Amino acid sequence: MLFLTIFRVALISLWANKLRSALAMLGIIIGVGAVISMLALGAGTQKEVLSRYTAMGTNLLIVRPGNRGTGGVVSGTQQNLTIEDAEALMALENIKGVTPVVGGNVQAKYFSRNARLSVLGTSATYFAMRNFEIESGRMFTEQEAEQSARVAVLGPTTVENLFGPSDPLGETVKMNGINFRIIGVMKGKGDQGFFNPDDQAILPYTTAMKQVLGVDRLREIDIEANDVVALNKLQEDATTLLRRRHRIQAGAAEDFSIRNQAEALEMQASSTRTFTILMGGISSISLLVGGIGIMNIMLVTVTERTREIGVRKAIGAKERDILTQFLLESILMSGLGGLIGVGMGYGTAHAIQTFFAMATIVEPSSVILSLSFAAGVGIVFGIYPAWRAARLDPIVALRYE
Repeated sequence: MLFLTIFRVALISLWANKLRSALAMLGIIIGVGAVISMLALGAGTQKEVLSRYTAMGTNLLIVRPGNRGTGGVVSGTQQNLTIEDAEALMALENIKGVTPVVGGNVQAKYFSRNARLSVLGTSATYFAMRNFEIESGRMFTEQEAEQSARVAVLGPTTVENLFGPSDPLGETVKMNGINFRIIGVMKGKGDQGFFNPDDQAILPYTTAMKQVLGVDRLREIDIEANDVVALNKLQEDATTLLRRRHRIQAGAAEDFSIRNQAEALEMQASSTRTFTILMGGISSISLLVGGIGIMNIMLVTVTERTREIGVRKAIGAKERDILTQFLLESILMSGLGGLIGVGMGYGTAHAIQTFFAMATIVEPSSVILSLSFAAGVGIVFGIYPAWRAARLDPIVALRYE
């Protein structure tokens, strides 16, 4: 019952000084809003970046030729990966799939439309391995790859550039003067920044190597493991096999490199987490500033109500009652400011997504964290003013003018 009375008195005191209370809460409101919106921006950015990485496959090892150089000077990329290397890798354990990849640029023409086109030559297993889905038509088969068939699957951006609104299926496109029949269109993945998978043509690797690009070496070999757990062991086995096939002596550097896609994904996740924590930490500084503002207001309040404190002590109020009352006022200001700040954070996150086209995700954990921090600020910065009020001598307080 006494606590409810103290709580009611604290509310009355705050309401009696509405403008002062609002100004004291302003720092908390801005701080909580900033923390929630920045954490939402960080979480949205993290999800968007990771979705781009996972869209290109997860349980993958990507084998690429090493750099060629003399005396520490890099002079190019070694052309040393072959179809035979890819076939040998198929014999390793925990292999789900292996696909050879060649690539280059060609001039594509469809009637009066011309486009400089990125061409990828690979096997039929590449589509599932890299999470490509077919929007319309079909992907080419292994039999078509073995027969060097002149068929192609296009990305949606390429279709728009060459065909506009027309249906490309069954149409013929010239690539470097060679006719190719369009058998499928892929679903869009979105621009990856360094590479746009939606703006390319995928051909059977035999056709690309012999007829279009005129190469006998691979740009890379993609290896898919059965699961993430087997990926590191598979990487070691692939390294040992390729070193033996390329006759690399013990202690000598490899003439190839193997990239672990799962490790790259984890590194990217770690960096985006660090970025999110950094933004949340910087924005939380405003919460500390708001706490200092509350402490200043509470110190002024204690000074103004010195005679009131003296009267209460004279009629029997204990130090803990005075301490509880002023601490409650501080917590109420920070708590109410935190609740308003949550609404401000949601609004800011929505505005960022709407007007700046940046992904934002308000997570419940960030809301709980912000409210907890706001309550903590109210307690920490309200203790000293409340303690000072509780320690006032009632005789001195009654004499105060």
